Amino acid sequence: MWNYGSTAVVRYVGTLSDGSVFDSTEGLDPLEFQLGSGSVIHGFDNAVRNMEIGECSTITIPCKDAFGEYSAERVEHGPMYAIPNAKDIEVGKLFYFVTEEGLKFPARVTSIDEGMATIDFNHPLAGEDLTFEIELLDVRG
Repeated sequence: MWNYGSTAVVRYVGTLSDGSVFDSTEGLDPLEFQLGSGSVIHGFDNAVRNMEIGECSTITIPCKDAFGEYSAERVEHGPMYAIPNAKDIEVGKLFYFVTEEGLKFPARVTSIDEGMATIDFNHPLAGEDLTFEIELLDVRG
């Protein structure tokens, strides 16, 4: 088991339960991240911590351990004028809602009707079980 704080270097393909790819390092540089830093989801971090250099592993992370269950309570309705840059927002397209404190939250406008918007603050992968094919290339530190 690798120590927290070490830097892991991996290649991976992430798929949903229907087999569609939602993220991948294919054609890109490998992903480098610090183990235990919270920069990747917990289940991914744990899997890599238990791998050997050169090992390939396939793991499935249930939604509750990835981006959480989908929650209807995270869907809000409000006037378009209350949304910064509302003129640039398209139904179905992801945008980042920025709080007065500068925190960013991903959101998606799911409908606009007579100046009122329905905004979904669930992570786009909420409610999805995630499968990763991971190859550990190196660990430093």
